[in-house]
Amino acid sequence: MTDTPDNAAPAAGAAPQPQQISSRVLAQYIRDMSFENILAQKGVKGDAQPEVQVQVNLDARKRTADHQFEVITKLNITSKTKAAGEPLFVLEIEYAGVFHVEGVPEEQMHPYLLIECPRITFPFLRRIVSDVTRDGGFPALNLETIDFIALYRSELARRAEADKKVVN
Repeated sequence: MTDTPDNAAPAAGAAPQPQQISSRVLAQYIRDMSFENILAQKGVKGDAQPEVQVQVNLDARKRTADHQFEVITKLNITSKTKAAGEPLFVLEIEYAGVFHVEGVPEEQMHPYLLIECPRITFPFLRRIVSDVTRDGGFPALNLETIDFIALYRSELARRAEADKKVVN
């Protein structure tokens, strides 16, 4: 039996080990929020069967500290009556998470920030939406899980299409 040090160099020709990804949530907070209860302000005639529409936008930016990023999930939620399309409520919210991320290759950082980070903060955002709509006088709105991979891919496709239009 031979003793080998734990920090021995890899054998010649061995593939280098990928760097371990380290990610921590440093903070989460509401950057901006607006809730309008239009039903209470103006009233709605007849049966108010709601139809809810949710728009999602994501943004990520580097912070001044090393390895820190702010990832913002923006929701624009509108509820209208199915019959007449009269607005019931509008909820606009920007929810941010501050992340410390290390070990992600530079070419993978953008998808990591816009897919993995929103997945982490989404349950907290979902809870806020549920509480705000309930406290605003409506049944609690429990958002369905958002497919952040599909959202990321559709945004890349939209940008590629926009770039084609600019070039032509």
